[in-house]
Amino acid sequence: MPRLFSSLLLCLCLGAAPVYAGGDAKTGAAVFRKCGACHTATEPNNRVGPSLMGLIGRPAASIPDYSYSDAMKAFGAEGHVWDEATLSEYLMSPKAMVGGTKMSFVGLKKPQDIADVIAYLKDPSAAK
Repeated sequence: MPRLFSSLLLCLCLGAAPVYAGGDAKTGAAVFRKCGACHTATEPNNRVGPSLMGLIGRPAASIPDYSYSDAMKAFGAEGHVWDEATLSEYLMSPKAMVGGTKMSFVGLKKPQDIADVIAYLKDPSAAK
């Protein structure tokens, strides 16, 4: 019985791998083109959306010269930080995670696209 339990536990742990594992920055740069009309990941300049340069590890709604929606400000005030897990969930459906966000993008539906975009955001220079 303990061996069965151990095997089951191992299977559950292996099946719980994060969605962002194994992303490819070069492929992520190509997927990021969908985001590029509103965001940049390589410059500190805001566009329609805030710059995503240095996003991983940054508190939500924390760029001082960007006008965030009230919903995103509240999300940030709750202490959310753009780590890989939070970003994975957000990129799947921004409006589901932050109701009232002014971001009109519907989200990325393929987990691999999300993993690739996160890899790109972590290190845009790796896409070259």
